[in-house]
Amino acid sequence: MPEFIPGLQLSEAYYAEAVRPILTTHFPDLPHSAALIGYGSDVMGFDTPVSRDHMWGPRLVLLLPADTIAHTRPAVHEALRQHLPVRFRGYSTHFSKPDLADGGVRVSVQIEHGPVEHLVFIHTLEEFWGSELGVGPYQDPSPAEWLTFTEQRLLSLTAGGVFHDDLGLAAVRARFGYYPRDVWLFQLAAQWSLISQQEAFVGRTSSLGDELGSRLITAQIVGGLVRLAFLMEKRYPPYAKWVGTAFKGLRCYPALGPPLEGALFANAYAEREAALARAYTLLAEMHNALHITPALDPRTRTYSGWHLLRSGVSELALEDPRNTRPFQTIFGERFAQAISAAIQDPAVLALRPEFGSVNQFLVESSEALQSIAFCRGLIDDLHGRPA
Repeated sequence: MPEFIPGLQLSEAYYAEAVRPILTTHFPDLPHSAALIGYGSDVMGFDTPVSRDHMWGPRLVLLLPADTIAHTRPAVHEALRQHLPVRFRGYSTHFSKPDLADGGVRVSVQIEHGPVEHLVFIHTLEEFWGSELGVGPYQDPSPAEWLTFTEQRLLSLTAGGVFHDDLGLAAVRARFGYYPRDVWLFQLAAQWSLISQQEAFVGRTSSLGDELGSRLITAQIVGGLVRLAFLMEKRYPPYAKWVGTAFKGLRCYPALGPPLEGALFANAYAEREAALARAYTLLAEMHNALHITPALDPRTRTYSGWHLLRSGVSELALEDPRNTRPFQTIFGERFAQAISAAIQDPAVLALRPEFGSVNQFLVESSEALQSIAFCRGLIDDLHGRPA
């Protein structure tokens, strides 16, 4: 096996040294864009030597003008088949037929002479964007449509690299680089609300002797806090396999990572509570640093203490008999309400705030979340309109 080369580097060199010379020779006046975007750990920069076992290698997306695609696509495809080298940087450029029993996966196959069944996917920009996201590249999505796009797909279209760009791919990627402001605020509010619904349960389950339940809820909350951190830094998170790796690349990770890991690894509730309390405070301070709402108290209180605070009880001792639920929480609904009050777009205000985005109310890695048609079919539900 050749020495491992990160797929993004391999594909950029493949375009420059193998694909583009063929285009220049056989189609010298053909405008095009070339990139590594879409599926794949290599697009996100997370590929390792293990990634090479399928759908990895010299590959790229080649975009051609829509007005000539009918005749240029078959001609370009055939020119690449006939003239690409059978190996590039030691890696085969020839791939098996799609395995229909395994989602159309293709694997590299060593051959000694062409034609090469390559992994250069030829589309128009409109075709590619529509197939990956369900909307056109020049469309201004409505707030509800933004909420039906999975973060993984948005990341896959805006990560990777563009190697050549006659057709404006970079400008389209920039338009989808992150959510519009009020759509972002809407999801921040929804995420704080989701956290608020479970934060007291870590202690409540432990007080009943249910340590398994306490650990399970802790894991869910930690996952929710990680997603909140991505939202605060305006970064699309990848899907579950890579989210921990990507989290380590956030600015907040050096401070936030240790208490979140401490909460997961804690053997006793007291350690778990202390770690989560530290994480809550850090995220509350991060919220205040965004200046999207008036500053909110970043300290934790007991769950009972937060409820009594509304009636004027500013401090509540742990031994106070009114402290019936003495579990340290941040009372995330405070943040949800403050953020919601900052939203100005009437189209966002018309959405159902209890839902959030598909990334927040559908199960990670579920078939439903992966289905563009299913997610886009939820637009009426996000508005609360009857189907």
